[in-house]
Amino acid sequence: MIGLEPLAWAALGVAALTIGVSKTALPGGSILAIALFATVLPARTSTAAMLLLLIVGDVFALITYRRHAHWPTLLRLAPAVVAGLLAGFAFLALAGDGIVRRAIGVILLAMIAVTLWRRWRQHRADAVAPVPGGILLSGVYGTLGGFTTMVANAGGPVLSMYFLATRTPVQVFLGTSAWFFAIINLVKIPFLAGLGLFDGHVLLMDAVLAPLVVIGALGGIRLAKRMDQVLFDRIVIALTIAGAVYLLF
Repeated sequence: MIGLEPLAWAALGVAALTIGVSKTALPGGSILAIALFATVLPARTSTAAMLLLLIVGDVFALITYRRHAHWPTLLRLAPAVVAGLLAGFAFLALAGDGIVRRAIGVILLAMIAVTLWRRWRQHRADAVAPVPGGILLSGVYGTLGGFTTMVANAGGPVLSMYFLATRTPVQVFLGTSAWFFAIINLVKIPFLAGLGLFDGHVLLMDAVLAPLVVIGALGGIRLAKRMDQVLFDRIVIALTIAGAVYLLF
């Protein structure tokens, strides 16, 4: 087991709960978990450790929203996402841990900016004309989404931006996202395994944290309609900005 202080284990426990809740109730909420994992663990290790826990959360997202997926959207994004995944894999293979750590910090800050801009756009949704989901749009968002999800498991806000731009209905958004990340996260396993990131310490740590992901996912399903999402989102954004800034130094 990786030697960690109790406070570090507490942070990882909060991150695991957040992963579960984000998969079933608060899309994009896992950005807090990314910051916590990357703060507590070496950057490349955090990416691998989080991936396995995200897959546990994907199971519950599929159970809840699998029937609402829009498969033409997934197929349209697929080529660009593959290109982004390969670029992210090359970056992980070539970059040192310090560079990856800072890259995760920059990505997190960029994703926070994207999330805030997306919400500003949401408030003006009635006044903003929908953007066609053409090849250029899917290419840009797909490539960026593939890269960010490979390097930092941070593709959620990018995909959310794409769905906002194309004015995708909420249920379709949730269902398509569930399938998108379930497939992508499974595809990422051999890449990260090829870099030797899934050692025994990571697997044992994830075995300890996985029940908390399950608890978070089940709690998210029950609380989705009653949760004060505005307050939760503000807390997530504030803590993530703090974590991202910490990673840069």
